[in-house]
Amino acid sequence: MMRILVIDDDKMICFALKTIIESESDMEVVDIGHNYDDAINKYKEHKPDICLFDIRIGDKTGIDALKDIKIDYPHAKIIFLTTFLDQEYIKDSIKYGSSGYILKDDFENICPAIRAAFAGQNVFGNKVFDSLSLAAKEVDEDSTESSIKGKKENLTKVLSEREIDVLELIADGLSNKEIAGKLYLSEGTVRNYISSILVKLDLRDRTQLAIYYLKS
Repeated sequence: MMRILVIDDDKMICFALKTIIESESDMEVVDIGHNYDDAINKYKEHKPDICLFDIRIGDKTGIDALKDIKIDYPHAKIIFLTTFLDQEYIKDSIKYGSSGYILKDDFENICPAIRAAFAGQNVFGNKVFDSLSLAAKEVDEDSTESSIKGKKENLTKVLSEREIDVLELIADGLSNKEIAGKLYLSEGTVRNYISSILVKLDLRDRTQLAIYYLKS
């Protein structure tokens, strides 16, 4: 049974989430809260398997709660469920070790996201992933020639030149088929490159690859 803590400043949303989550036979909501103090204290009390935090939770943010919980509980799994498609919030959630970031209008994927995070995956909604890809492009466009060179030099310590090409296109949001067309490779070869990159970087999926590229 997966034990979930829900933190949102809107009490109605908390109860709605509790209803949605507990419709699943393998999930239970151990508690709900509405602000930063609730997030910290209820995490310490219950040590849940998964947390669902909103971004805006009173005077402080869910990001603040994430940072402070991770100090004492580095393996805490916290997913942000919010209405804010804000690149800075998304980047901070990644920077401080969240397990995911999804939008509230993507309610059908809340329970699948919980299961994926429980299994150790990072979970980002389609709109969030698109925003990450756009951020990666903007970073590249705004980067100086020396910073781009530095990023590539760091990557070449681990990856081949062709693997870096594939990684860059994954970060741009391209599918395997689109990458194959752009690099004049077969889809099977692209899949092999991706498998190799995942092993070398000790990552699980292409979402983590995009995040890795964004942070590198």
